[in-house]
Amino acid sequence: MIKADLHIHSKISDGSDTVDRIVEIAKEKGLTHISITDHDIYIDHTSLFIKIISGIEISSIDKASQRKAHILGYSINDPTFVNDLCKPLLENRHKNCLRQIEILRTNGFSINIDQINKADDKYIYKQHIMEYLVNMKQVETMFGDFYRNTFKNGGICDFDIEYINVLEAVKAIKNGGGYAVLAHCGQQQNFDLIPKLVKIGLDGLELNHLGNSENDKIKIREYASKYNLLLTGGSDYHGIYEAEKVAIGEYLSEEKVVEIIENV
Repeated sequence: MIKADLHIHSKISDGSDTVDRIVEIAKEKGLTHISITDHDIYIDHTSLFIKIISGIEISSIDKASQRKAHILGYSINDPTFVNDLCKPLLENRHKNCLRQIEILRTNGFSINIDQINKADDKYIYKQHIMEYLVNMKQVETMFGDFYRNTFKNGGICDFDIEYINVLEAVKAIKNGGGYAVLAHCGQQQNFDLIPKLVKIGLDGLELNHLGNSENDKIKIREYASKYNLLLTGGSDYHGIYEAEKVAIGEYLSEEKVVEIIENV
């Protein structure tokens, strides 16, 4: 029996756990497969204890509608296309966070960049800034009022980077020989993008996800049936770097989809 969580984040991007720790948890939960889908970086992970389907989650946007869309990529034979596309995004995100740190410093916060955890030991995300502030007891909680009023809702650090064109994200995954899946479209309410993404090779939709309501799932199944798309599922686990707590293995993918994606 296949039990697969195909949407997990590690310390390589904005997750708080190492890949080894994630494998341990997955094994304890009785999972047979996982996919490490770190933001904007594709790494081929292996383990003796569980099957890891290599993946990526590309942060993208539809230029016409300005609607955000996250694209999951699986089993990419040549990751050069996606990593070349995403590297500037990783660097810009880091620069963006350095700007946020300087703003916080001018507003009375003491921040030592060398002491901040970094994704892949290189890139700072805002979650890393919040973790540092909590650890240094300058802020009480990771996702409380300070976070909402500073990094969201027009706060002093509420500005973001320009995301990758969603069409280019799908094309890069397909050019690399992988499977492209639109993540949590209920959460981002970007169903209208599905027809045009299908035209350039979209393979599937993420069905089982915390951010998809039951009504969203009905729509996702309808689109999947209309365009013959795969239906995946995953926890979107980030560990302590996520406000809504969800466990590894809480949302799973269908067995037949896993068999296709891992090229059995």
